[in-house]
Amino acid sequence: MITAAPLLRVDDVAVRYLIRGRIFTRGASHRWALRGVSFDVDHGETLGIIGRNGAGKTTLLRVLAGILGCDRGTVERAPGVRSSLLSLQVGFLPQLTGRENATLSGMLLGLRRREVAARFDSIVAFAELEDVIDDPIATWSDGMRARLGFSVAYHADPDLLLLDEALGTGDAAFHEKSAAAMRERIRSDRTCVLVTHDEAAIHELCDRCIWIEGGVVAAAGRPRDVLASYRGSDSFAAVSQLRAS
Repeated sequence: MITAAPLLRVDDVAVRYLIRGRIFTRGASHRWALRGVSFDVDHGETLGIIGRNGAGKTTLLRVLAGILGCDRGTVERAPGVRSSLLSLQVGFLPQLTGRENATLSGMLLGLRRREVAARFDSIVAFAELEDVIDDPIATWSDGMRARLGFSVAYHADPDLLLLDEALGTGDAAFHEKSAAAMRERIRSDRTCVLVTHDEAAIHELCDRCIWIEGGVVAAAGRPRDVLASYRGSDSFAAVSQLRAS
């Protein structure tokens, strides 16, 4: 039986950060953010990634997006696959207008300039910024910049969408709107990797789940099984206690 090759293959990936010496110490040391992480992502699949803060989840997303390189291991994509980490205000410069920043940000996310132009009206309408799009974004609020950043990233429409729930998207009404848009995108045939603490979203949207702990894969498989293991861990207890304090 012939099976299709995965859209993404992560093989024994490790990433370390340099920790420089402080005032009263000499030299430097390294901290491993990821160690020996391996998994595949198939076409049309949504993979959830869970774990406490500092476990290595965001580092992993940056590796998948090509923002960070690996100190060991490989990340292989199917030919022609374009991936994008949904991050707000990519390439935003305060002296440029919203129009100019949207164009630059879209190009940094992998679009050609004519592709940004073709989607520009939709980008602005979704962000609800028609009245200020030609003003310098230095005059905008943080929420307005976040709305434009989300809309540009959303309309870039990559083959592999990398989502980090730490993203802020402006006011409550726009947060609800953007969350609904992302859920619709995930339910389509797009391939997604979703980092989240929201167990309901993992159950609802994800085909598989990976639990990252201390930079390694602690568990992988069906969402309900992985979440059950995570909920029974000391890591989950520590996170729950922190949220309650």
